[in-house]
Amino acid sequence: MTTKPIKISEPNYEWLCKIAGKMQTEQKKIVSIDEALTQLRRSKPMSELAGSWKMSNREANELLARIKKGWNSWNQKSV
Repeated sequence: MTTKPIKISEPNYEWLCKIAGKMQTEQKKIVSIDEALTQLRRSKPMSELAGSWKMSNREANELLARIKKGWNSWNQKSV
């Protein structure tokens, strides 16, 4: 298996650590973050992990405008 470094935000890293910790408690063995992700991926589609909410068209348009503004202000280039 090859490994790849990835960048994730601090809140996502903390969330993954909590998930891995819960799995360790349940399984009574050490669970790496990679193992936790694998188990999450196999348990249900990743799309089910995403939240959703009801919003008006105006709220949706505001959200999309903010996302677009954020992407336009991002200067980092991916490798």
